[in-house]
Amino acid sequence: MGNRVTREDFEWVYTEQPHTQRRKEILAKYPEIKTLMGPDPHLKWIVSGMVFIQLLACYLVKDLSWKWIFFWAYAFGGCINHSLTLAIHDISHNVAFGNKQAKWNRWFAVFANLPIGIPYSASFKKYHIDHHRYLGGDSLDVDIPTDFEGWFFCTPLRKLVWLFLQPLFYSLRPLYVNPKAITRMEIHNALIQFSVDLIIYYLWGLKPVIYLIAGTILCLGFHPISGHFIAEHYMFLKGYETYSYYGPLNWLTFNVGYHMEHHDFPSIPGCRLPMVKKIAAEYYDNLPHHQSWIRVLWDFVFDDTLGPYSRVKRLCKLAKES
Repeated sequence: MGNRVTREDFEWVYTEQPHTQRRKEILAKYPEIKTLMGPDPHLKWIVSGMVFIQLLACYLVKDLSWKWIFFWAYAFGGCINHSLTLAIHDISHNVAFGNKQAKWNRWFAVFANLPIGIPYSASFKKYHIDHHRYLGGDSLDVDIPTDFEGWFFCTPLRKLVWLFLQPLFYSLRPLYVNPKAITRMEIHNALIQFSVDLIIYYLWGLKPVIYLIAGTILCLGFHPISGHFIAEHYMFLKGYETYSYYGPLNWLTFNVGYHMEHHDFPSIPGCRLPMVKKIAAEYYDNLPHHQSWIRVLWDFVFDDTLGPYSRVKRLCKLAKES
Protein backbone atom coordinates (compact mmCIF):
# COMPACT_ATOMS: atom_id res chain seq x y z
CA MET A 1 0.00 0.00 0.00
CA GLY A 2 3.00 2.32 0.24
CA ASN A 3 3.77 4.82 2.94
CA ARG A 4 0.78 6.27 4.77
CA VAL A 5 0.60 10.05 4.59
CA THR A 6 -1.54 11.43 7.38
CA ARG A 7 -2.04 14.93 8.72
CA GLU A 8 -0.68 15.63 12.19
CA ASP A 9 -2.35 18.99 12.74
CA PHE A 10 -5.00 21.25 11.34
CA GLU A 11 -4.30 23.62 8.45
CA TRP A 12 -3.60 26.87 10.27
CA VAL A 13 -4.20 30.04 8.27
CA TYR A 14 -3.70 33.68 9.17
CA THR A 15 -6.26 35.29 6.91
CA GLU A 16 -9.89 36.20 7.35
CA GLN A 17 -12.53 33.76 6.17
CA PRO A 18 -13.22 34.19 2.43
CA HIS A 19 -16.97 34.68 2.70
CA THR A 20 -16.93 38.24 4.01
CA GLN A 21 -14.98 39.67 1.07
CA ARG A 22 -16.86 37.64 -1.53
CA ARG A 23 -20.17 38.83 -0.07
CA LYS A 24 -19.08 42.46 -0.42
CA GLU A 25 -17.95 41.97 -4.01
CA ILE A 26 -21.10 40.15 -5.08
CA LEU A 27 -23.45 42.65 -3.45
CA ALA A 28 -21.56 45.54 -5.07
CA LYS A 29 -21.91 43.91 -8.50
CA TYR A 30 -25.37 42.36 -8.04
CA PRO A 31 -27.35 44.42 -5.49
CA GLU A 32 -30.52 42.61 -6.58
CA ILE A 33 -29.36 39.65 -4.46
CA LYS A 34 -30.61 41.60 -1.45
CA THR A 35 -34.15 40.93 -2.67
CA LEU A 36 -33.56 37.21 -2.03
CA MET A 37 -33.09 37.83 1.68
CA GLY A 38 -36.03 37.38 4.00
CA PRO A 39 -38.38 34.59 5.08
CA ASP A 40 -39.38 31.55 3.05
CA PRO A 41 -43.20 31.51 3.18
CA HIS A 42 -43.34 27.78 2.41
CA LEU A 43 -40.89 26.56 5.07
CA LYS A 44 -43.34 26.45 7.97
CA TRP A 45 -45.81 24.35 5.98
CA ILE A 46 -43.19 21.91 4.70
CA VAL A 47 -41.77 21.43 8.20
CA SER A 48 -45.22 21.01 9.74
CA GLY A 49 -46.02 18.31 7.18
CA MET A 50 -42.80 16.47 8.02
CA VAL A 51 -43.55 16.60 11.74
CA PHE A 52 -47.04 15.17 11.24
CA ILE A 53 -45.73 12.46 8.89
CA GLN A 54 -43.42 11.31 11.67
CA LEU A 55 -46.22 11.34 14.23
CA LEU A 56 -48.28 9.20 11.87
CA ALA A 57 -45.28 6.89 11.44
CA CYS A 58 -45.10 6.51 15.23
CA TYR A 59 -48.60 5.07 15.17
CA LEU A 60 -47.83 2.82 12.20
CA VAL A 61 -44.65 1.28 13.67
CA LYS A 62 -45.99 0.58 17.16
CA ASP A 63 -46.65 -3.10 16.45
CA LEU A 64 -43.68 -3.86 14.17
CA SER A 65 -40.87 -6.21 15.18
CA TRP A 66 -37.65 -4.60 16.35
CA LYS A 67 -35.73 -5.40 13.15
CA TRP A 68 -38.32 -3.48 11.14
CA ILE A 69 -38.28 -0.62 13.65
CA PHE A 70 -34.58 -0.11 12.98
CA PHE A 71 -34.92 -0.69 9.25
CA TRP A 72 -37.58 1.99 8.84
CA ALA A 73 -35.74 4.27 11.26
CA TYR A 74 -32.69 4.18 8.99
CA ALA A 75 -34.42 4.06 5.61
CA PHE A 76 -37.28 6.49 6.21
CA GLY A 77 -37.75 8.16 9.58
CA GLY A 78 -34.12 9.06 10.07
CA CYS A 79 -34.04 10.71 6.65
CA ILE A 80 -36.95 12.93 7.69
CA ASN A 81 -35.32 13.67 11.04
CA HIS A 82 -32.01 14.56 9.41
CA SER A 83 -33.91 16.81 7.04
CA LEU A 84 -35.62 18.42 10.03
CA THR A 85 -32.24 19.18 11.62
CA LEU A 86 -31.41 21.05 8.42
CA ALA A 87 -34.75 22.84 8.55
CA ILE A 88 -33.79 23.86 12.09
CA HIS A 89 -30.50 25.10 10.63
CA ASP A 90 -32.46 27.36 8.26
CA ILE A 91 -34.85 28.42 11.01
CA SER A 92 -31.86 29.41 13.17
CA HIS A 93 -31.23 32.11 10.54
CA ASN A 94 -34.80 33.39 11.08
CA VAL A 95 -36.00 32.41 7.61
CA ALA A 96 -39.27 30.83 8.78
CA PHE A 97 -40.86 34.06 10.04
CA GLY A 98 -38.21 36.73 9.41
CA ASN A 99 -35.85 38.68 11.66
CA LYS A 100 -38.65 40.76 13.14
CA GLN A 101 -40.28 37.60 14.54
CA ALA A 102 -37.17 36.05 16.13
CA LYS A 103 -39.13 34.41 18.97
CA TRP A 104 -41.52 32.80 16.52
CA ASN A 105 -38.53 31.24 14.80
CA ARG A 106 -37.14 29.93 18.12
CA TRP A 107 -40.42 28.31 19.12
CA PHE A 108 -41.04 26.92 15.65
CA ALA A 109 -37.61 25.30 15.80
CA VAL A 110 -38.70 23.59 19.03
CA PHE A 111 -41.75 22.29 17.15
CA ALA A 112 -39.57 21.06 14.27
CA ASN A 113 -37.42 19.31 16.89
CA LEU A 114 -40.24 17.05 18.13
CA PRO A 115 -39.68 14.02 15.83
CA ILE A 116 -35.93 14.15 16.46
CA GLY A 117 -36.62 12.76 19.93
CA ILE A 118 -33.74 14.60 21.61
CA PRO A 119 -33.69 18.35 22.44
CA TYR A 120 -31.46 19.99 19.87
CA SER A 121 -32.77 23.20 18.35
CA ALA A 122 -31.99 25.72 21.10
CA SER A 123 -28.43 24.48 21.63
CA PHE A 124 -27.81 24.42 17.89
CA LYS A 125 -28.90 28.05 17.56
CA LYS A 126 -26.62 29.08 20.41
CA TYR A 127 -23.51 27.67 18.75
CA HIS A 128 -24.32 28.02 15.06
CA ILE A 129 -23.95 31.79 15.07
CA ASP A 130 -20.32 31.26 16.14
CA HIS A 131 -19.76 28.88 13.23
CA HIS A 132 -20.61 31.68 10.82
CA ARG A 133 -18.99 34.55 12.70
CA TYR A 134 -15.80 32.64 13.58
CA LEU A 135 -15.52 30.05 10.80
CA GLY A 136 -12.58 27.81 11.71
CA GLY A 137 -11.98 29.83 14.86
CA ASP A 138 -9.86 27.99 17.42
CA SER A 139 -11.97 27.25 20.54
CA LEU A 140 -14.90 29.18 19.00
CA ASP A 141 -16.16 27.12 16.06
CA VAL A 142 -17.31 23.84 17.64
CA ASP A 143 -17.81 22.34 14.18
CA ILE A 144 -14.03 21.78 14.22
CA PRO A 145 -12.98 18.37 15.64
CA THR A 146 -10.82 18.27 18.74
CA ASP A 147 -7.12 17.43 18.66
CA PHE A 148 -7.95 14.00 20.08
CA GLU A 149 -10.35 13.29 17.22
CA GLY A 150 -7.75 14.34 14.68
CA TRP A 151 -4.99 12.30 16.32
CA PHE A 152 -6.94 9.11 17.05
CA PHE A 153 -9.33 8.72 14.11
CA CYS A 154 -6.63 8.55 11.44
CA THR A 155 -7.02 5.08 9.87
CA PRO A 156 -9.85 3.88 7.60
CA LEU A 157 -11.43 1.74 10.33
CA ARG A 158 -11.18 4.47 12.95
CA LYS A 159 -12.54 7.10 10.56
CA LEU A 160 -15.48 4.80 9.84
CA VAL A 161 -16.14 4.53 13.59
CA TRP A 162 -15.85 8.31 13.86
CA LEU A 163 -18.50 8.75 11.18
CA PHE A 164 -20.85 6.41 13.06
CA LEU A 165 -20.24 8.39 16.25
CA GLN A 166 -20.68 11.83 14.70
CA PRO A 167 -23.90 12.57 16.64
CA LEU A 168 -22.05 11.89 19.89
CA PHE A 169 -19.13 14.14 19.00
CA TYR A 170 -21.36 16.94 17.73
CA SER A 171 -23.36 16.93 20.95
CA LEU A 172 -20.47 16.61 23.42
CA ARG A 173 -17.77 18.65 21.65
CA PRO A 174 -19.27 22.07 22.50
CA LEU A 175 -19.23 21.20 26.21
CA TYR A 176 -15.47 20.64 25.99
CA VAL A 177 -14.37 23.17 23.37
CA ASN A 178 -16.56 26.19 24.16
CA PRO A 179 -18.90 25.59 27.12
CA LYS A 180 -21.70 28.12 27.52
CA ALA A 181 -24.32 28.66 30.18
CA ILE A 182 -27.61 26.81 29.68
CA THR A 183 -30.25 29.19 28.37
CA ARG A 184 -33.91 29.40 29.30
CA MET A 185 -34.78 28.40 25.74
CA GLU A 186 -32.72 25.21 26.08
CA ILE A 187 -34.68 24.33 29.23
CA HIS A 188 -37.98 24.91 27.42
CA ASN A 189 -36.71 22.86 24.47
CA ALA A 190 -35.85 19.93 26.76
CA LEU A 191 -39.07 20.05 28.79
CA ILE A 192 -41.28 20.15 25.70
CA GLN A 193 -39.27 17.47 23.92
CA PHE A 194 -39.28 14.99 26.78
CA SER A 195 -42.96 15.67 27.47
CA VAL A 196 -43.84 14.76 23.89
CA ASP A 197 -41.62 11.68 24.08
CA LEU A 198 -43.52 10.59 27.19
CA ILE A 199 -46.90 11.22 25.53
CA ILE A 200 -45.86 9.06 22.55
CA TYR A 201 -44.68 6.35 24.95
CA TYR A 202 -47.96 6.53 26.88
CA LEU A 203 -50.07 6.31 23.72
CA TRP A 204 -48.18 3.75 21.66
CA GLY A 205 -45.39 2.25 23.77
CA LEU A 206 -41.61 2.21 23.54
CA LYS A 207 -41.15 1.26 19.88
CA PRO A 208 -42.21 4.59 18.35
CA VAL A 209 -39.86 6.47 20.71
CA ILE A 210 -36.99 4.20 19.73
CA TYR A 211 -37.96 4.61 16.08
CA LEU A 212 -37.57 8.39 16.37
CA ILE A 213 -34.37 8.49 18.41
CA ALA A 214 -32.67 5.62 16.56
CA GLY A 215 -33.49 7.23 13.23
CA THR A 216 -31.88 10.47 14.37
CA ILE A 217 -28.72 8.81 15.66
CA LEU A 218 -28.34 6.45 12.68
CA CYS A 219 -28.97 9.05 9.98
CA LEU A 220 -26.80 11.72 11.56
CA GLY A 221 -24.01 9.13 11.64
CA PHE A 222 -23.01 6.89 8.75
CA HIS A 223 -25.64 7.65 6.14
CA PRO A 224 -25.53 9.11 2.60
CA ILE A 225 -27.20 12.34 3.72
CA SER A 226 -24.53 12.77 6.41
CA GLY A 227 -21.97 13.24 3.67
CA HIS A 228 -22.80 16.93 3.92
CA PHE A 229 -21.06 17.14 7.32
CA ILE A 230 -17.77 16.23 5.64
CA ALA A 231 -18.44 17.91 2.30
CA GLU A 232 -19.06 21.37 3.73
CA HIS A 233 -15.74 22.33 5.31
CA TYR A 234 -13.23 19.48 5.20
CA MET A 235 -10.24 20.49 3.12
CA PHE A 236 -10.29 18.22 0.07
CA LEU A 237 -8.10 20.75 -1.79
CA LYS A 238 -5.51 22.93 -0.10
CA GLY A 239 -6.59 26.52 0.17
CA TYR A 240 -10.34 25.85 0.08
CA GLU A 241 -12.29 25.58 3.33
CA THR A 242 -15.92 25.61 2.14
CA TYR A 243 -17.43 23.50 -0.64
CA SER A 244 -20.81 23.24 -2.27
CA TYR A 245 -22.67 20.21 -3.60
CA TYR A 246 -25.26 20.66 -6.34
CA GLY A 247 -26.69 17.15 -6.55
CA PRO A 248 -30.22 15.76 -6.06
CA LEU A 249 -29.96 15.24 -2.29
CA ASN A 250 -30.38 19.01 -1.92
CA TRP A 251 -34.05 18.37 -2.59
CA LEU A 252 -34.26 16.49 0.74
CA THR A 253 -32.00 18.80 2.73
CA PHE A 254 -33.25 22.35 2.16
CA ASN A 255 -30.36 23.03 -0.25
CA VAL A 256 -27.72 22.72 2.47
CA GLY A 257 -25.41 21.58 -0.33
CA TYR A 258 -25.24 25.18 -1.56
CA HIS A 259 -22.85 25.80 1.26
CA MET A 260 -20.51 28.39 -0.22
CA GLU A 261 -23.56 30.41 -1.17
CA HIS A 262 -25.03 29.92 2.31
CA HIS A 263 -21.92 31.18 4.11
CA ASP A 264 -21.75 34.12 1.74
CA PHE A 265 -25.41 34.97 2.39
CA PRO A 266 -26.69 33.24 5.56
CA SER A 267 -29.86 35.34 5.63
CA ILE A 268 -31.04 33.94 2.28
CA PRO A 269 -33.22 30.83 2.77
CA GLY A 270 -32.10 27.56 1.25
CA CYS A 271 -34.85 27.59 -1.37
CA ARG A 272 -33.32 30.71 -2.97
CA LEU A 273 -29.62 29.77 -2.82
CA PRO A 274 -29.67 28.30 -6.37
CA MET A 275 -30.68 31.78 -7.54
CA VAL A 276 -27.57 33.22 -5.86
CA LYS A 277 -25.41 30.81 -7.82
CA LYS A 278 -27.23 31.65 -11.04
CA ILE A 279 -26.95 35.42 -10.60
CA ALA A 280 -23.30 35.42 -9.50
CA ALA A 281 -22.22 32.42 -11.56
CA GLU A 282 -18.70 33.67 -12.22
CA TYR A 283 -18.00 33.65 -8.47
CA TYR A 284 -19.03 30.02 -7.97
CA ASP A 285 -18.71 28.04 -11.20
CA ASN A 286 -14.92 27.83 -11.01
CA LEU A 287 -14.69 26.99 -7.33
CA PRO A 288 -14.16 23.31 -6.39
CA HIS A 289 -17.35 21.52 -5.39
CA HIS A 290 -18.56 18.00 -4.71
CA GLN A 291 -20.54 15.80 -7.08
CA SER A 292 -21.63 13.12 -4.57
CA TRP A 293 -21.95 12.94 -0.79
CA ILE A 294 -21.49 9.17 -0.97
CA ARG A 295 -18.18 9.73 -2.79
CA VAL A 296 -17.25 12.27 -0.13
CA LEU A 297 -17.70 9.63 2.60
CA TRP A 298 -15.77 7.03 0.60
CA ASP A 299 -12.84 9.38 -0.02
CA PHE A 300 -12.83 10.56 3.59
CA VAL A 301 -12.53 7.00 4.89
CA PHE A 302 -10.03 5.60 2.39
CA ASP A 303 -7.91 8.61 1.40
CA ASP A 304 -4.93 8.69 3.77
CA THR A 305 -4.58 12.45 3.40
CA LEU A 306 -8.11 13.09 4.73
CA GLY A 307 -9.36 12.86 8.30
CA PRO A 308 -10.68 14.94 11.20
CA TYR A 309 -7.51 17.05 10.99
CA SER A 310 -8.45 18.13 7.44
CA ARG A 311 -9.89 21.45 8.55
CA VAL A 312 -8.77 25.05 8.29
CA LYS A 313 -8.18 26.72 11.65
CA ARG A 314 -7.56 30.35 12.49
CA LEU A 315 -7.30 32.58 15.53
CA CYS A 316 -10.28 34.90 15.81
CA LYS A 317 -10.89 37.90 18.00
CA LEU A 318 -14.18 37.85 19.86
CA ALA A 319 -16.71 40.22 18.35
CA LYS A 320 -18.37 42.68 20.66
CA GLU A 321 -21.82 41.49 21.67
CA SER A 322 -24.59 43.90 20.71
